[in-house]
Amino acid sequence: MTVSLEQLRRCHLAVDLGAARTRVFVKGAGLVVDEPSAAAVNTRTGALIAVGELAEKMTGRTPDYIRVMRPVSGGTVVDIDMAQRMLRHLLGEKLRRTLRRKPRLRAAACTPHDADPLAQRAAVETLVGLGARRVELVDTLIAAAVGCGLPVERPEATMIIVCGAATTQIAVLSLGSIVTAERIPVGGDAIDHAVVQHLRQHHELMLPSQSVRPLQIALSGNGLTPHGPESTEIHGRDVATGLPRSVHVDTAAVRHAIHTPLTAVLDGIGQVLRDCPPDLVADLADRGIMMVGGSALLPGFDQMLRDATGVPIHIAERPDICAVLGLGAMLEGKVQPLTLTPVAG
Repeated sequence: MTVSLEQLRRCHLAVDLGAARTRVFVKGAGLVVDEPSAAAVNTRTGALIAVGELAEKMTGRTPDYIRVMRPVSGGTVVDIDMAQRMLRHLLGEKLRRTLRRKPRLRAAACTPHDADPLAQRAAVETLVGLGARRVELVDTLIAAAVGCGLPVERPEATMIIVCGAATTQIAVLSLGSIVTAERIPVGGDAIDHAVVQHLRQHHELMLPSQSVRPLQIALSGNGLTPHGPESTEIHGRDVATGLPRSVHVDTAAVRHAIHTPLTAVLDGIGQVLRDCPPDLVADLADRGIMMVGGSALLPGFDQMLRDATGVPIHIAERPDICAVLGLGAMLEGKVQPLTLTPVAG
C-alpha cells in the first residue's frame, strides 16, 4: 500500500480524479460529488461557465468562444488550475466552508498504477490548491479492490481489472500489496472511437459524440453477444450530404469493431498471469477476476474475457465508484491491517 492505514485515517476527504468522472468522498458525509470531469470556459473572458453534468451536455454544442475542457487525462491531471476550479465548483461553497474549518485539512487521492513523479505531483498540487495541508496518494488498484470487497489483506491471490475511460489497469494482489500489474492505454474512450470509426467507414454516418454510450446501452441485454438482436437503428449525420440519416447497424459487425481494441486487454491479462507466481495463479482458478470501473459495464465485455481466459469473471456491485468507496473505507477505519506476530528466535 502506498501509505499506511494510520495515515489515511487522519484524512478528511478522498478524491478520485478520473478522465471521465470526478468523485469526492468526505469522512462522515459519504460520497458527495459524482460528476463528469468537464468544465466549460469562455475563452474571451476566461470565466468558468459550467462544470460537471452541464458542461458534459455542452460538448459539441457550443459556439466558438466557449470551450469544454477536460483537465484530467488517463487518470493524470494535465491542467492543475482548471482541475482546481472545477473541484471548487463541484464541492460548492457550503462544503468548502466546512472543510476550511478543519485545523489541518488532509486529503487522499487515487493515482494510476506506476504513475510517474510528475503525475503524482500534479495530483498533490491540485488538492493543495483546495486548502489541503497534506495529501496521501493511494494506488487506484488497491483502492478499487478494497471498495469492491476483495480480501486484499489476506495471503491469497485476488485479481482485479480497473476499466477506466482512458486506461485499463490489471493487477494481482496479495497481503495488501500489488504482486504484479500492467497498465494498458485502452479504455472506454478507445471503444467509443472504434464504434464511431466503424459507422463512418461502413455506413458513411457521423455519430454525435454523446450518442456513443446510448448506442452501447441500446445494445445491452446481451446485445454485444451472439445471442443478442441482429440489428439496431442508429441516427446520425450523413458524411457526404451533412443531412440527418438513420441506418440499421448489424450488431455482429459492431461487436467485431469493439473487440479489436479489447484484444490489448487480453494481452495484458496474459502478461500479468505470466509474471505472477504459480501458487497465486492457482488461487485465481477458483476466485476468478473482479472487474471494476465504468467501462466494465460494456455489454458482453465480461463474457468475452470469460471465453478467452476460462476463468470466472465477476463485475462489482457498483463498479464505477469502487475506487472512491475504497478510499472512503480506509478513511473511516473500516479496513483492518493484517498483523503478523514476530516469531521468537
